[in-house]
Amino acid sequence: MRRIAGIVLAVLLIGGVAAAVVAGREGQDKSTATKTVRGVIGSEKAEFFADPDVVKALAAKGYTVKTETSGSWAMEGLDLKGYDFAFPSSQAPADELAGKYHARQPLPRPFYSPVVVVAHRSAAQVLAANGLATLDRNTGTLKMGAYLDAARHDRTWQQLKGAAAHGELTGTLYIATTDPATSNSGALYLAAASYVADKGRVAASTADVERTAPLMRKLISVQGAQQSSTDAAFRDFVSGAGNPLVLVYESQVAALLGEDGGREAGDLTVLYPDTTANSDHTVVPLTDAGRALGELLSTDPTLRGLAVRHGFRPQGATAEFTAATAGRTSYLNQKLTGVRQAPVPASKVLHEMARRAGN
Repeated sequence: MRRIAGIVLAVLLIGGVAAAVVAGREGQDKSTATKTVRGVIGSEKAEFFADPDVVKALAAKGYTVKTETSGSWAMEGLDLKGYDFAFPSSQAPADELAGKYHARQPLPRPFYSPVVVVAHRSAAQVLAANGLATLDRNTGTLKMGAYLDAARHDRTWQQLKGAAAHGELTGTLYIATTDPATSNSGALYLAAASYVADKGRVAASTADVERTAPLMRKLISVQGAQQSSTDAAFRDFVSGAGNPLVLVYESQVAALLGEDGGREAGDLTVLYPDTTANSDHTVVPLTDAGRALGELLSTDPTLRGLAVRHGFRPQGATAEFTAATAGRTSYLNQKLTGVRQAPVPASKVLHEMARRAGN
């Protein structure tokens, strides 16, 4: 009997140890397991989500994020069934999506970026010499009123004093943008330009759109074929291809300057339009997991710091961006001094403005 009891006790002990090991493994698996969250994002955030440090920081909070890119305004035409979130580059398309998918307000807005114009140094100097811009080292201010007047009168580079010394400055003076019908940055360009052209009035009706439509059409038609994303447009500019003036996000410039000490910047000059529009990167939660991710991006210190590293300005904390870009002040207007924010029209109005500009 003693021998049988000993055998039974040994079996129980072994079983208990095995159970404890299994339970420990299960607990360990639960602590490191991640929830897969799928989303559609603007292309300018692709590098942020692909950053190994961002992937690691999200995994530490229990998330694996899988993303696909799309133009912000084009997201409205996508079937987002099966996705947890959409992440366009502005509040207007986000509100449109939120209405379509009945997403609860308020929508998380983790970070933002003003729209800027990148120029080669020669082009920026010619603009300054002709009263279209002011310069300070590698940054400056684009005078939107003067620029729009030049566009209204079909000014060419050859008509500007000093341009003859630069063979690459030929043809009609214009800023290259993305397609405003599908891309957020192009739409924001029209929002700011129409605001200035209509003497500080925000377009709110068909009549308002009608007043500035001829000029908006001219700003777009002179460009010919347009890029579908700011990511492609900025890469072309940095490689030396394309137009001398290109509309991009400040975040793209700040991220480039942070790489390898900014050695790839070359003769880059960053012009902040004196009236511009902010790109408020807004998460549209389609599921509870999508909302939790959006709130995490907004509040987690590690993820906010990584957003700054990618050039974005976290909402509600200018000090974070200022501290992180202290070595890049010759290119960046950290406090947006002298820059006026143009209110962005409602989604329906902006759609109509883009449609009229493209016809």
